Order: sequence, then structure tokens, then C-alpha cells
Amino acid sequence: MSAVIEESNERAEFLREALAGLSGEPKTLPGKYLWDEIGSDLFDRICDHPDYYPTKREMALLPRVADEVAALVGPGVSVVEFGSGASRKIRTLLDALEAPAAFLGLDISGAYLEAAIRRLAPDYPGVAMTPVCADYSKPVHLPPGAAAPPILGFFPGTSIGNFTPEQAGGFLARARETLGPSHFLVGADPTSDPARLRRAYGESGGLMAALHLNLVDRMNRELGSDFDRGNFRHEARLADRPFRVEAHLVAIRAASYRLGDRTIHFAAGESIRTDTSHKYAPDAFRALAMAQGWEPISLWVDDDSGFSLHLFQAR
Repeated sequence: MSAVIEESNERAEFLREALAGLSGEPKTLPGKYLWDEIGSDLFDRICDHPDYYPTKREMALLPRVADEVAALVGPGVSVVEFGSGASRKIRTLLDALEAPAAFLGLDISGAYLEAAIRRLAPDYPGVAMTPVCADYSKPVHLPPGAAAPPILGFFPGTSIGNFTPEQAGGFLARARETLGPSHFLVGADPTSDPARLRRAYGESGGLMAALHLNLVDRMNRELGSDFDRGNFRHEARLADRPFRVEAHLVAIRAASYRLGDRTIHFAAGESIRTDTSHKYAPDAFRALAMAQGWEPISLWVDDDSGFSLHLFQAR
């Protein structure tokens, strides 16, 4: 019964947030709803596409610095990964750490996360594995006793960029509350080359469009709406102040759709902003983290300045 109630509550929240976003000007949808099982699988495929540089840059940088990270954080840590997804990147870190005690993977897509943890666990029999279905855009409370100090938080990829600077500050403050005295390894993308960004976020072999259009399908599946997927095209836009990439679903023709007890009207060319990726230069991101009580310990930037890893400490 509790699982049914939880699913009902999640659907009600999805409907509330979708109605609020699509009733506003401009229209928006929370990017966190991209990450159902279908969306998570599409993103894994995006990460393997030649156009999508962040994952490749990160996966080249992380093995180079993992031993240094391990030396700085010490033995026996409990690792808490925000946005764990397929739990692929954590392998590099677990392999480098000395006798890690536990791994807690946090993700909003519970079924996808649990499957990833089941695949991961046999390769690390000495590490206690705990999947935590959680929305890290809100306060997160870890299961009691599952993450004993010392603790290393891990927020890989460019997910910090999905927050505005103000929201990123809020996340960093909440992560400090979640982790307590800890280290925190965070990835950030400093890329500012327009051509590279348009290829990564606008093309990627059509997979990026499929990821965002799945949000339309998800509303139809889960909320009973009647959006016509074929009336929307995906578009990546660059914007300034602060510098970011925005994902939009643009209505090809004027149309009206039912969502809950409302009708949502679209003019031809009107768009829904479905996600945002802010690009943080290293100095700006360190300043943002320091304002939330995180002390910078080390910084690594890849050779092409396409990815950065920050290690912070909270006492």
C-alpha cells in the first residue's frame, strides 16, 4: 500500500509542477522529470555519442586524478553519489579509494538506480551498497547508519549546471547538511565554445531531441495528457548573464492540449524550456561553493578546458 501511495504522491507533484510551469510565461518544465527509466537510458546513449564531450572529458580526467583524490580523503570512506544514474563513473572512484566502506547512490529514478546497484554490487563485495531514491533538488536525508564518517560526496558530470547560480548555492548548502563533515568531489563544465556546445546539446545524433521529447511522452503516459509529440521540435539555445545552454521544445503550429483539468494553449513557435546547463568557470564555481561553507582543497582541469573537478571539504 505504501508504494502505491508514494507513486500517487509523486504523480500528483509531477502534475502540480507541470501545470505551474506550462501556465507561466515563458513556459517551462522541471528538468528533473527528464529522468524516468527511458530518459536515463537515452542519456547513457548520449554520453557515448561523439558530439557529447562532457562525459568523455570527465572520464579522461577522473582516472588521472582518482589516486590523488584517494590520498586526500583517506581510507575507509563512505561515498555518497548525487544523481548516480547508471553508476558507471563511481567504479573509477571506488577502484582508487583505499578500503571504501559504503556506497550510497542517490537518484530520482528509483527502478533504474536499483538495477544499476544490483549490477555494481557483485564487483565490490566489501562495500555496503544502498540505493536511495531521492530528489536532490530538495533536502535529502540519508538512511540512518548507512554512511558512517569519513564521508566523500560525489556529484559527477555537469549536473550542477542544471541549477542557476542561486539554485546551485542552495544545492551546495543542502549537500553540506546531508553529508555533514565531509569531502565533496564535484564536476563542472567551463566550456564556452558555441560550436562545441551546439553540437553537444543540439545534435548528438538526434538522441538529445529524443531525451527531451520523451518528457512529452511521459506526461501523456503518467498524467493522461494529450500532447502531440509530432508538433514539437527540440532546439538548443545559448544565453548570457549567466552563460548557459537552454533546451527548448518548440511548437511547430498553434495547438491546445489537455493537462489535468486545464487546457494548455500554444502559439506557433512558442516553446517550453525543459532544461538548462550553466557553464561555470573554475574561479566562479569555487567562489560559489565557498559562500556555502565548502573549503577548496584541490582543482583539476582537463587539457582542453572541457571539464573540471573540484574537491571541497566541510568541517
